[in-house]
Amino acid sequence: MHILLAKNEIATDGRCRNVIKKAVTIRPTKLYMFTILKPDSGTIADFLDSASRTGFSYKEIGATRGEIPAGYTVDRNRVLLGAGDDVWARAKAAIGAWKMFDIGWARAVPADTPIEVGRDVAVVVSHFGIYSLNAARIVYVLDDDERFGFAYGALEDHGESGEELFLVDRNPTNGEVHYSLLAFSRPGHFFTRLGYPAARYLQKEFAKASLAAMLRSAATIGYTTPK
Repeated sequence: MHILLAKNEIATDGRCRNVIKKAVTIRPTKLYMFTILKPDSGTIADFLDSASRTGFSYKEIGATRGEIPAGYTVDRNRVLLGAGDDVWARAKAAIGAWKMFDIGWARAVPADTPIEVGRDVAVVVSHFGIYSLNAARIVYVLDDDERFGFAYGALEDHGESGEELFLVDRNPTNGEVHYSLLAFSRPGHFFTRLGYPAARYLQKEFAKASLAAMLRSAATIGYTTPK
């Protein structure tokens, strides 16, 4: 949002005129994380622009690769997508296209964000009659013959503090392909702490919906809703 600052000046003809002295840009802040109005593309772009100048909201960056730090709630979810080269190719393509967020009430914006370290994304969530904007940054990428995925970490403009890994992997022996979610988190905002039971409910619902979305995108074994 731009605000024009002006002041009255007396011209040589004796008339008073408003003269624009400076244009000030007001950037989104954490107050913009929650809104009753559906955020449009401009609002999301401004939010990401603001988030790009912030850091992570936690210290243990990259910890989903190894030992999970103490003091966080840990969520592990995993589903079998099928087996074989076709499933593997579709699973990798689904991760690359952010299909694990194709769940209706949450989405990753921009949806074509490249899977590259340092890329920022806004997770837009519709819940309980309001919308929230949550900023995250990709901290590492896994890409080899048997694994493909990435982890992103919550930035300061995020309702949670922590990190989440989205991964598909292939068993070299039987060709089975799984999709896994690993996350550690704790409240990162006043409203999240205030409504922590609701936040935990949304985290669990997101995990189930994300597994189902990957099944729709990549599975050959038949779509079933994870329990």
